[in-house]
Amino acid sequence: MLRRTAFSAAALVTAGTLILAGCSGASDPSTSASAGEPNPDASVNIRLVLEPSNLDIRQTAGISLDQTLIDNVYQGLVARSAAGEIVDALASAHEVSADGLTYTFTLREGVVFHDGQPLTPQDVVASLTTRKATPEWADSERLANVASIAAEGQTITLTLTQPDSSLLWNLTGRAGIIVKEGDAVDYNTAANGTGPFRVANWRQGASLTLERNDEYWGDAAQVADVTFDFIPDNQAAINAALAGEVDVLVGFDANMTDQVEGSGDFVVETGSATDKSVLAMNSTTGPLADVRVREAIRTAIDHDAIVEAIGAGQTLYGPIPESDPGYEDLSDVVSYDPAAARALLGEAGVEELSLTLTIPSAYSTTLSQILVSNLNDVGIDLKVDRVDFGTWLSDVYTNKDYELSVVNHAEPRDFENWADPDYYFTYDNPEVQSLYAQSLTATDDAAAAELLRQAARIVSEDHPADWLYNWASVIAVATNVSGMPVDNVNARINLAEIAKSDG
Repeated sequence: MLRRTAFSAAALVTAGTLILAGCSGASDPSTSASAGEPNPDASVNIRLVLEPSNLDIRQTAGISLDQTLIDNVYQGLVARSAAGEIVDALASAHEVSADGLTYTFTLREGVVFHDGQPLTPQDVVASLTTRKATPEWADSERLANVASIAAEGQTITLTLTQPDSSLLWNLTGRAGIIVKEGDAVDYNTAANGTGPFRVANWRQGASLTLERNDEYWGDAAQVADVTFDFIPDNQAAINAALAGEVDVLVGFDANMTDQVEGSGDFVVETGSATDKSVLAMNSTTGPLADVRVREAIRTAIDHDAIVEAIGAGQTLYGPIPESDPGYEDLSDVVSYDPAAARALLGEAGVEELSLTLTIPSAYSTTLSQILVSNLNDVGIDLKVDRVDFGTWLSDVYTNKDYELSVVNHAEPRDFENWADPDYYFTYDNPEVQSLYAQSLTATDDAAAAELLRQAARIVSEDHPADWLYNWASVIAVATNVSGMPVDNVNARINLAEIAKSDG
């Protein structure tokens, strides 16, 4: 899904119980390890929960597109590591001027697209210019501060109207993807990128297979192909793994660890994640317009019990997770206190309150059951409306037709949504918007992070939502597979280091 709609498909199950220059990826300790000599002709199967509606990553919503295609099929001038570091990709080097207004990239030579056409500086200029000028393309607005994009030889220069501390990060995502100018590929069903893998076969409703790109400019992929198998049901996915049909389970329920590891063929690994399970509260009308009611709901929720039930992750009391700039422990803002919640409802003059929680039906019922119980304890009757994800996107995300809603936001560094009154959160605070704008124009990383920290505290104190927990990245990996990323797999799965042995 688009970064601003980066709702994790994998977390639809679990969360709700829902480069170094010159190579394709730096060695990262946050990857799986295995014994055995890698087989370059091996195939790896990775389970994902939901598949994209089509393959057009330029403009189609769906975090599964980011998971499968970015880094692997499509690339930008820069990329991000699993740890969140910005590294060179199609650029061999980059430089930012001291005033933050000029970004200079040296484009690699000898790079070709999957169809054999060479990557040219004009392709870069055209890709970024079209992205900026096409609102329908994902993350187009992220290039709003770019005044000009020009090429001279292999040098690409972006000139900004004002500093933008988020620009390099944005260029590691959809905003920075480089495609061939005038490409005739049918983006809905195919792809033409520069990455270490090319799209080989998409069996709609079943799987997406990527094959090694033997003309890749960097280090060759270590397996012949990787197939993403779309298996929504957790037990069906486990059965496929135990039957030897799947090598990696993403979106894995930590409570099923013993079942998977019992065979001795899999190891369950846990990494960090920026996924935020957000209970959004539509504060535009009705009882939820009263901050006391929203605070009462947050105070009624037992966050520790949620984390225990999910089996992984940690509590989170604000919009920025620990691994993102601007994080602060905001557990002092609210705490689990049913008596205090009832008192707040009394102060607001609310009696016999009934609310509806709209939640994607692919979620397991554990999370909603906890919320129903917690709110019932303070006198709130919570009705649960389980809808398919397309309906959720239409009703909640697009039309803002909801009272309460839960979805997992997987994308890192997405605080901007709290500074956008038009986003489905319906949160509108000019001070937060000002602090966020200041953070973007800051030329010092520490100053930008401090402004975000201040803004995040205000958001939490306004109680426009509850952050139920910060998901952990839990995956099950076959013992003969190595190099599988562990951190933030709900946002990206870089296949550069994946290898598989015969035993």
